[in-house]
Amino acid sequence: MPVVAESTSSALTQGIRVRVQSLYLPEQSNPRDARYVFAYTITISNESQATAQLRTRHWIITDGRGEVEEVRGDGVVGEQPKLAPGQSFQYTSGCVLTTAVGTMTGSYRFWRDDDSYFDAEIAAFSLASPVRNEDLN
Repeated sequence: MPVVAESTSSALTQGIRVRVQSLYLPEQSNPRDARYVFAYTITISNESQATAQLRTRHWIITDGRGEVEEVRGDGVVGEQPKLAPGQSFQYTSGCVLTTAVGTMTGSYRFWRDDDSYFDAEIAAFSLASPVRNEDLN
C-alpha cells in the first residue's frame, strides 16, 4: 500500500478526469474521542468525445492503523450525473475516521450510450489532521 501525503489527486480514465481535494474539519472533529472528520470535493470532467453516465461508486478507505473499509453504492450524493463531452459535475462529501490520518481511493463505474461501461479511477488521496496523538496527552 503506497503512502499518500497529498490532499489532492487527479486521474484520467477513458476521457473522464476525476480531481479530488480533501480538507480536515476541526469544528466537527473530536480527537479526544478518536473522531476525525474530513470533507472531500470531487470534480468529474468529461474530456472525451462521448457522453458518459456515472452509475456506481466504489471507495476503499484505509485508516492510520491500516484497517480497510470498502463502500459501494449507486451514484454520488443521490445523483447519477450524465456528462456530455466538455461537461463537469462537482460535489462534496465526507468521511469520519478514528485515526488522525488515512487514505481514500476507488472508482466510479461509467456507462456510455452504446451500453459499454468502464471504471474511472479515483487516484489515492490523503485524509490528514494536524492533530497528533501526543497532543492529546
